[in-house]
Amino acid sequence: MIAEIVSVGTELLMGQIVNTDAQFIAKHLAPLGLACRYQVTVGDNAGRLTEVVRAALSRADIVFFTGGLGPTDDDLTKETVAAALGLACVPFPEEVERLTRFFRDRGRVMTPNNLKQASFPESAILLPNPNGTAPGCILEAGGKAAVLLPGPPRELYPMFTDHVLPYLERRCNTHLYSRELRIFGMGESMLTYELRDLIERQTNPTIAPYAKTGEVTLRLTASCETDAEGQRLLSPLIEEITRRVGDRLYSTEGKPLHQVCAELLAASGRSLAVAESCTGGMVTSSLVSVPGCSDFLIEGCVTYSNDAKMRRLGVSEETLRAHTAVSRQCALEMARGIRQSAGADYGLAITGIAGPGGGTEAQPVGLVYIAVADAAGAEAVELHLYGDRDRIRRTATLHALDLLRRKCLNRTFVRDIL
Repeated sequence: MIAEIVSVGTELLMGQIVNTDAQFIAKHLAPLGLACRYQVTVGDNAGRLTEVVRAALSRADIVFFTGGLGPTDDDLTKETVAAALGLACVPFPEEVERLTRFFRDRGRVMTPNNLKQASFPESAILLPNPNGTAPGCILEAGGKAAVLLPGPPRELYPMFTDHVLPYLERRCNTHLYSRELRIFGMGESMLTYELRDLIERQTNPTIAPYAKTGEVTLRLTASCETDAEGQRLLSPLIEEITRRVGDRLYSTEGKPLHQVCAELLAASGRSLAVAESCTGGMVTSSLVSVPGCSDFLIEGCVTYSNDAKMRRLGVSEETLRAHTAVSRQCALEMARGIRQSAGADYGLAITGIAGPGGGTEAQPVGLVYIAVADAAGAEAVELHLYGDRDRIRRTATLHALDLLRRKCLNRTFVRDIL
């Protein structure tokens, strides 16, 4: 079957927000046997939206629409798609009650224009939205299907996963079981080369690599009758990939690196304190995003200046004078200092030059040192990272988390990464 994605919103055309919705939907279509031929973005204009809707429905079996389901006059998606399918929207009493209750429970006044969010064609399949006021819906007519989804990702993602995917599996007569493997420490080209024979002869299950900043994910998908069968199909493939990739594979369940570190710390009962310079709190912030982080995280300090490193962490003035703040010696003292002052089992420290200025021939932009300290001593690694300031900081954060992961597992550090 042919699919198409139509993203509605003038803010997308003006570049005010990044269209992550289309990317999220698209990556779920191919495993279902849906070929996405077009992705279209259109502004909040009734005439142009009507043209796009008609064109999309003329060339695709299933069209996904994102955005334009709100209460304002320029939220036109539902009414426009319904009209193109020859359907009229009518109020759903249960949705009117839901909206009324939503506003009443929050002590807010519901204005009359909100009621348009409670109107749908009588044949619509409603998609609940526990994270917002606008339900989605699926409209079917003339052998076509239109899937209407809200624009905000925090509303669209769970709605798509919980309600749209099961609908698509039934419509496509397909049951899929997927696992996401996450790898840090090797690029996409190296990974796909190591797995080239597996990728070349893939049938069922399939292997799909995706490169992200500093890491690579592999989505393994099996077409099967049940999840249990899917697990049986994927298990030997995961074992073989693990054998080839080694401990650079840090999760077979799609968990991000900071969550893996958090779970390791919580399970071991060990505590952590973090001292950051060039990453400016990104490591600590990622760990704080995990519920229950108070079980292991004692504190995080952003010690950006030399004075802060000396006063807060006990880095010696002699070390800074002889080796500078961006040095292995400074990182080691930072890790020992934050561990001792916080009374933590582990001390993690990062210092470096994120750019775009501040680099020299001896200490170029991208030079980063990361150290981890525990009761047995401290170890540090030297990194030579590349990219703009944001990329260097994000990559350094991942390296710091990976070193922490290895420390928790008593694994060997990868030293002096160029």
